[in-house]
This record gives sequence, C-alpha cells and structure tokens, in this order.
Amino acid sequence: MDATIILPILKKKLAYLSGGKDRRSGLILTIPLCLEQTSMDELSVTLDYLLGIPSDKCKARGFTVIVDGRKSQWNVVKTVVLMLQNVVPAEVSLVCVVKPDEFWDKKVTHFCFWKEKDRLGFEVILVSANKLTRYIEPCQLTEEFGGSLTYDHIDWLNKRLVFEKFTKESTSLLDELSVINNGVEQANQQEKERPLEFNFLPSVDPETVLQTGHELLSELQQRRFNGSDGGVAWSPMDDELLAQPQVMKLLDSLREQYTRYQEVCRQRSKRTQLEEIQQKVVTWLEGPGSEPLRSQWGIGDSIRASQALQQKHEEIESQHSEWFAVYVELNQQIAALLNAGDEEDLVELKSLQQQLSDVCYRQASQLEFRQNLLQTALEFHSVAQDMSQQLDGLLGMLCVDVAPTDGSAIQQTLKLLEEKLKSVDSGLQGLREKGQVLLDQITGQAAWAYGKDVSIENKENVEHIQGVMEDMQLRKQRCEDMVDVRRLKMLQMVQLFKCEEDAAQAVEWLGELLEALLKTYIRLGDDAQESRVLLEKHRKFVDVAQSTYDYGRQLLQATVVLCQSLRCTSRSSGDTLPRLNRVWKQFTITSDERVHRLEMSIAFHSTAEKILQDCPDQPEDINDLDQYEEVEAVGKSLLDRLTVPVVYPDGTEQYLGTPSDMASTAEHIKEKMRLVSLRRQQLNDLDADTES
Repeated sequence: MDATIILPILKKKLAYLSGGKDRRSGLILTIPLCLEQTSMDELSVTLDYLLGIPSDKCKARGFTVIVDGRKSQWNVVKTVVLMLQNVVPAEVSLVCVVKPDEFWDKKVTHFCFWKEKDRLGFEVILVSANKLTRYIEPCQLTEEFGGSLTYDHIDWLNKRLVFEKFTKESTSLLDELSVINNGVEQANQQEKERPLEFNFLPSVDPETVLQTGHELLSELQQRRFNGSDGGVAWSPMDDELLAQPQVMKLLDSLREQYTRYQEVCRQRSKRTQLEEIQQKVVTWLEGPGSEPLRSQWGIGDSIRASQALQQKHEEIESQHSEWFAVYVELNQQIAALLNAGDEEDLVELKSLQQQLSDVCYRQASQLEFRQNLLQTALEFHSVAQDMSQQLDGLLGMLCVDVAPTDGSAIQQTLKLLEEKLKSVDSGLQGLREKGQVLLDQITGQAAWAYGKDVSIENKENVEHIQGVMEDMQLRKQRCEDMVDVRRLKMLQMVQLFKCEEDAAQAVEWLGELLEALLKTYIRLGDDAQESRVLLEKHRKFVDVAQSTYDYGRQLLQATVVLCQSLRCTSRSSGDTLPRLNRVWKQFTITSDERVHRLEMSIAFHSTAEKILQDCPDQPEDINDLDQYEEVEAVGKSLLDRLTVPVVYPDGTEQYLGTPSDMASTAEHIKEKMRLVSLRRQQLNDLDADTES
C-alpha cells in the first residue's frame, strides 16, 4: 500500500511509530485518541500500513501499543483494544491504555481486560500517563507522555513519501533503461539489420532520480547517527534503517544501467556524427574544368576592376554546374552501395569513389583558388576605400572644436569619436590582414600557372597593395595623436555632466519618495500589530531616502572638483544643492510627522485592545479608569493630528493623504473609541449592580 493513496488518513495521525522501543526491544505503536469520534476503518487502514513497514525480524519481537484515552470515551478505547485482536493479535505483546485520572473508575468494573487476556492474545493494562515509565523507559516515550523522545509526524510522512516515490520511479526507470540497453545491444549484434525501433529516451530524468536517491540516502544515514552529538534527537526509525540497504541497492543498479545508457547514447551520437560528415564530405567539390582559368591571372587595382573580374569568373563557374550535379549524384549512389554491398564489393567501390574524388578535387581546387583570390582582392579594395573615408571623416571631426552644450551631447560626441577611432584601428588591422592574405595568394598563384611565368604580371599588383597599406598607416598615426588630446578633455566633460545629471536624478528620486510618503504610505493600521509593522516599514523607507540624499551630496561634491579641473563654471549644479536640501528637509519633516502618528496609533490601539479583549488575564486592569482616560485622550489627540497639515519651512502646507483617506482613518479610530466607551459603561453598570 502506497502512502499517497491514504495520505489524507495518514495526516490525521490516528496512529504512529515514534521510533521508541520497550524493554524487550519491541517497537512502540501509539494510538492517540481525541475528542472527536475516531473512524475505526481509517484507524484500521493506518495500522495496516504502519505494521507493513518493519521487517519480519522486528515484528517477531512484538509491539507495545500505547492507547492514549485521556481525551476519549471509554467505549471508544474498548473498541480500539478489541480491534487490535483482529488487526495484529500475534504481534502485540502489551497494550498500555493511558487513562484519565478520575473518569473511568466505575466503568472499568464492567470490563476487565486482564480477564480477557487469553481471548485477546495480549496483556492490557490501564495506567496513568505519569506511571507509564514503569513499563517503558522515559527516553523511549514521546513528550506527550512525559518522555524525551522527539517525533515529528509531518516530517516522517514527508520522508516516507519521498522514499516510496523514489522506489517507484527508480524501479520503473531501471526497467526502461534495461529495455533500451538490451535493445541496442541486440541491434548492434545484427550488423546487416537496422537498429530496432523503440523509444530511446526514458520517461523520467535519470539524473533527477539519482539526485533524489542520494538525498534520501543522506537523510537516512544522518538519522542513523543523529544521536551522537549528545543532544536530544529523534531516534532512527526501523523502517528508515531497513530502507538504507534498499535505497543503496537501487542506486547501485540505477548507476550501472545509467552508465550503460550513457555509453549507448555516446555511441549513437558518434555514429550520427559520422553519418552527417559522410553526407557533407562532398559539399566543397565544385566540378571539373580548368582550361578557362589559364588565361585569368589579374586581380584589378580597384573595386570596380575586381568586380568585373569576379563576374567573368562566375560565368566560368556556371559552365561547370552540370558536372557538379552529376558528380554529387554519382557519389551518393556509390555511398549507398557501400552501405548495402557485400565485402567483396567494398574495395572496388571505395577505389572508384576515391578516383572520382581526386579528379573533382583537382578541378574544384583551381576554381576555388581563383574565386578566393578575386574575393580577397575585392575585400582588400573595399576595406581600403572604407578606411580612406573613415580617416577623412575623423580628421574633419578633429579639426572642429566642440563646445560643451550638455552632458548627453558631449557623451555622444565622445562615443562617436571613440567609435570612429576604433573603426579606423579595426579597419587598418583588417586592411593589413587582407593585404597579407592577398600577397600570399598572389605568391602562390604560380602553382596553377601550368609552366607560365606570372611574376612580371603580378609585380604591379604587389606594389599597389604595399603602397596602399603604407599610406593608410601614416594617415592613421596622425589622427591618433589628435584624438588623444581631444579624448582627455571630453572625458572630463562627460564626467562633469554625468555627475550633474545624476545629482538632478537624486533630487527627483527624493521628490518621488516625498510624494509617496504624502499620498501612498498614509495608513496608520487597524490594530497595534499592524501599526508596528507599518512603523518598521516606514523606517526602512526613511533609510532608502537617506541613501538617496547622501548619494546626491557626493555627486555635487564631485561636480565641484571637475569644474575646477576644467576651469569652467557648472551650469546645472548651482541650484541643485538648494533643491536637494529643500526636498530633504520637507521629507524629514513629513517623516517625523508620520512617525509621531504611528507611535500614537500604537499607543491607542494597544490600550484599546487590552480593554476590549474578551478574557483579560488581569481583570482589575480593565477597571482602571486611567486606561479609559488614556484611550480617550490619545484617540482625540490622534484625531486632531489627522486634521493638521505638515508645515514646511517655506510656509507651504501638505496633508498626509486625501480627505477621504483621513476620514476613513478617523472613522476607524472613533469606532474603537466608541467600543471602549461602551465597555466602560458596561463595567460601570456591573459595578453598580454588584454594590446594590
């Protein structure tokens, strides 16, 4: 039986195994009866589940059952004891019925358990809770029976659910992995057949199941030794000790099958990669034909010339497209024959495939070499043209003096300057790389000359490439020197305006916090507890505002330092400091007012709640007239304070909240004052009746 099926019943704690043992080392089964009527069917289900947990060896030592009848009726206790005869007669050695101190004496005479010992099969004794230690050691009793044994039913139930879930999932996963691993091995043994079709992925994640098992095992092992620290600890349950070997065995089997499964996945992935490589191995081939290439050697001296040569080369490549298609189709057919052919055909097929690949490789290499050469030449000329335009733009930007207008403009100008310089540096590096690649390709062009000397034809191209790179290097160096001077000044300007903007932002944030304090955080709480919570939140709110104010002050100090360095006057920070101080002063005044109101609200609600409580611990306190007068005085003061606005140093006034908000708060205070007054009247009437 799974715990999940009867989970609602188990949560009721109709019976439990606390882990305690009697003097015969038998487990103690506790049945705590309560005032409500106990369902015998549910109790029977609970006992069946609990008694199925311990091992047969543990059951052979017998159980001591504690029936806690202190909160139940005698007939219910008698029914439970008789039910034990049918549920676990051979496994119960002793039943201790914990009786109340004075309610069963007459009823016990009608039914003596000791006379029924032979019929029941176990001994039943009636004992008070304080005398239960005569039969069971105090360290084996839970706290409700005066013992020191700790037992947490919810914790035990949660661990039991985890154990059963892990057992179920791991067993199912082991079956799935076994089917997968055995199926793959059978398919691998049949070389000429395709692998068997089956679901290759398990229904649950093995890593998750393994992690759950390790966590469960760690928890069980920790409970095994949790009494070694010298403190009061929950003794390890027998079912948990028995669960350790089972969990370890499942984990070992699961790790073994999962290791095999990972190896299967690795082999399958490797085989898939090999198949993909085999499909892509011919994509670089471009077809036969080399005669048209013998007359094409130039690379051009500009973008337009390179584009014209590329267009001519594309016409040559289009003449070979049919050959490419024929070769690809033929290679696919050969690969299919290799996969399905006999051993005597493999050598011949591989030889034919290699021969075709060699021919196509020579043809495709010539086309690819020419195509790459022209593409590199076009890229070199494009980079050189872009580089020249970038240098012209950068030089023009540096020749114009930039006057500071605002922080964003200076920052944008600096960003643009840095981007241009970075682009120029990247462009020059790209130009060098393209030029070197192009020079290397031109040098290697003699390999495809078929005996023709092309060094004379390439001399002009080599000189042109080297001259372009040297000219760009000189222009770039001149611009870098000018950029260094401009950058230093603009960085200081950016920092200046950034500090001014952030300081203004700090003032705005502080103003928003003040606005929130005036319109949003206005509640005083409906009781003392809520008022204390609101006061604590308000203090955290004030800490945020204090940090914002300090941040603004630091920014304004940095602005002064930067202005002195740049020898300029800050245009935006002159009025920022007065505004910051003004808003902060208004915030502190408003915050102090809210603190006063919250403290008054706490005092009012605390005294009123003490008076209005239904069962006071000290009734004489309620008769104290000073408390009623204090509630009335504090309530009136709080009502008066709600109508008073906050007055700032400049003479302006602000109310905390809208009139409707203040009316709602005032109405709640008046209502509680009315209840206090009514209670006072009731007590006065009661005193008058008593005196009369």
